[in-house]
Amino acid sequence: MARHLITSALPYINGIKHLGNMVGSMLPADVYSRYLRQRGHDVLYICATDEHGTPAELAAKEQGLPVAEFCGKAHDAQKAVYDGFGLAFDHFGRSSSAQNAELTQHFARKLNENGFIEERAIRQVYSPADGRFLPDRYVEGTCPHCGYDKARGDQCENCTRVLDPTDLINPRSAISGSTELEVRETKHLFLLQSKLQVEVEEWIARTAGEWPQLASSIARKWLTEGLHDRAITRDLDWGVPVPADTWPELAAEGKVFYVWFDAPIEYIGSTKEWSDENPADRDWKSWWYKADDVRYTQFMAKDNVPFHSVMFPATEMGVREPWKKVDYLKSFNWLTYYGGKFSTSQKRGIFTDAALEILPADYWRYFLIANAPESDDSSFTWEHFAATVNKDLADTLGNFVNRVLSFSRKRFGDDVPAGKEAGEAEAKLGTEIAGLLSEYEAQMEALQFRKAASALRALWSAGNSYLEEKAPWLEIKTDPEAAALTLRTAMNLIHLYAVVSEPFIPASSKAMRGAFALADDTATWVTAEQAVALDTVPAGTAFTVPPVLFAKITEEDLESYRERFGGAPE
Repeated sequence: MARHLITSALPYINGIKHLGNMVGSMLPADVYSRYLRQRGHDVLYICATDEHGTPAELAAKEQGLPVAEFCGKAHDAQKAVYDGFGLAFDHFGRSSSAQNAELTQHFARKLNENGFIEERAIRQVYSPADGRFLPDRYVEGTCPHCGYDKARGDQCENCTRVLDPTDLINPRSAISGSTELEVRETKHLFLLQSKLQVEVEEWIARTAGEWPQLASSIARKWLTEGLHDRAITRDLDWGVPVPADTWPELAAEGKVFYVWFDAPIEYIGSTKEWSDENPADRDWKSWWYKADDVRYTQFMAKDNVPFHSVMFPATEMGVREPWKKVDYLKSFNWLTYYGGKFSTSQKRGIFTDAALEILPADYWRYFLIANAPESDDSSFTWEHFAATVNKDLADTLGNFVNRVLSFSRKRFGDDVPAGKEAGEAEAKLGTEIAGLLSEYEAQMEALQFRKAASALRALWSAGNSYLEEKAPWLEIKTDPEAAALTLRTAMNLIHLYAVVSEPFIPASSKAMRGAFALADDTATWVTAEQAVALDTVPAGTAFTVPPVLFAKITEEDLESYRERFGGAPE
């Protein structure tokens, strides 16, 4: 049994996230975590809301709430959606926690002691209309690289290039919209990443070889361009304060740490939050400090890769303490909406709370993972969504479960029938199922989610092929014992599907598993021998027919969805 630490990129606090956020980090991390738990590993899945920085302040201002109150409500609202999606976090914390503040200040002090932080006077955008310096996201304008006219002062949402506010063309205040901006001198702390370049390069050379090409290429591109010293403080009212014992002048000015400095530390902070809830049984340090026996996997979309592959590892190296660094960084491209970007800020696309209003979570979980944007961007369309749900979930899996159990109850009653001993067809099926299960396991171990979904679909299809070949509705007319064998075998397949499908469709898997009144159903996975034998559900086991697992999406449904959410963006 191995120890697996898993984190997914922290969702910003400013509003409910869209499906692109879900498939780009939290959902695949949950699928992988569930799989590893089922295989008997010790797993800790950590996430949190990212609550500091400009987005929180702007969103709170828009709602007329104190920022702390806004963040508390927004955290609860996001957590409710993630619970609805069945995300099985071990802990879903908050970057505004006391634990994160303590750790962030500790990291900053250690970096300073080791010569990797420097106080510098810089020229920064100031808005006389707002009476304040404007941190990066408080400045909007046109990207100098791609011409996108809604670029933010820290990063262009369109081309993902990292920016400084002074890079923008025709800048304006995100608070007042004023274009009467000045550049004044102020002091900030800088992380001297340039002094850590060689260490990060050597670490990337040792570690990134097994990462997806998307992640490793982004990391190497940053290193090729050279690591630049970056300001890690901002002029904001909300954030982790600069500690007065180390930087009294900046603390007196109310400086706080840059959100991209404290947010990755919250992975550790959230783990400490989890540990502090039950300190007698939980040791957060064993997962992060001198944790050589832990395999650490991160999940994120490509825009987050630079910070996690270079900036945060550089921070960890600079403190000169043995903090755990990522072993495998699973990155994703974009999920688009009819070819256009999902956008929280522009409210374009399907948001996760609305998705759950339409259909249960398992519909979305399966579709998103089966079409995960791993090697390229993938596009969400209602037509593709309906076709996937109807073919894979309703027809291939749902119909198989319903017709097997309904037909058996009608012909043989409420117990699994006995019938004949397994024959050549069953032996052939068992061998096929064992092979497909091995393929499914291999793809899950490799974190190839689309291929894993394809292997899972093949498992479901094998049951349908067996049923069509044996045709128990015909066997019953001439050889009831043969029909009973076919149905008993098919019921064992249903139980197998319930176990191995759980990472993808946990609620439906629970319903399938609950159909059988097994006295001691504690299996967490299916061995190759069990897959060949298909005898986990013995004759005489009572069963029930669960409600329809997956309803088909009709043309009328599609019409209503398109009317509500629109089709291709203009």
